[in-house]
Amino acid sequence: MLFWTPIDWLIIPAFLLSLWAQFRVSGTFNKWSDVPVASGMTGYEAARRMLDRNGLHDVPIEPVPGKLSDHYDPIQRVVRLSEPVYYENSISAVSVACHEVGHAIQHAHSYPMLVLRHRMFPMVRFASGLAPFLLIAGFLFHMTGLIGAGILFFSAAVAFQLVTLPVEFNASNRARDLMVAEGFISNEEERGVAKVLNAAALTYVAAALISLLELIKYIWLFTQSDD
Repeated sequence: MLFWTPIDWLIIPAFLLSLWAQFRVSGTFNKWSDVPVASGMTGYEAARRMLDRNGLHDVPIEPVPGKLSDHYDPIQRVVRLSEPVYYENSISAVSVACHEVGHAIQHAHSYPMLVLRHRMFPMVRFASGLAPFLLIAGFLFHMTGLIGAGILFFSAAVAFQLVTLPVEFNASNRARDLMVAEGFISNEEERGVAKVLNAAALTYVAAALISLLELIKYIWLFTQSDD
């Protein structure tokens, strides 16, 4: 209770929201995994066709083990899909696959927020690893300089998460628009796609909210350090 602040009354519900978001994304994915798309396309087929339609013929798609381990690797320029997404023809599979292709399209078009996110990443990886040690040492030994440095480094991590939000929402919007336009899904199936993608987006929102509130807490503690 040494570092309890009024901000914690906001962090607790934000943390519960994060837990609920994780539960919801898993439940929503499972629910719509049982609903096949009318087109019969698998996640791989939808992703491949969407890449080709956008001129990204040289971007490969690889299956990877695990569940919801899907991602786009901007270094290798490859879309990696979890095996259930890669092989299945469900609304969940096609939604997730096309979302990851959305990131590949962002990369190809130099989407500004994605470019900023990539440039921030090396600095944020260093800063986020060091920030907890600076904050803990600063508070334990009452060294305001260390606390200030820890807050500065932690701010970089929070900024990275905030920049991630428009990147994820934009990728989902690109995916939904192209899926309908190209006939990967019917208008009736768009409702299921929206639920899958919105559930995933909520996890990013909850994580960013927690980090932002924690930053406010550290700043509050810093301003009270003289006391």
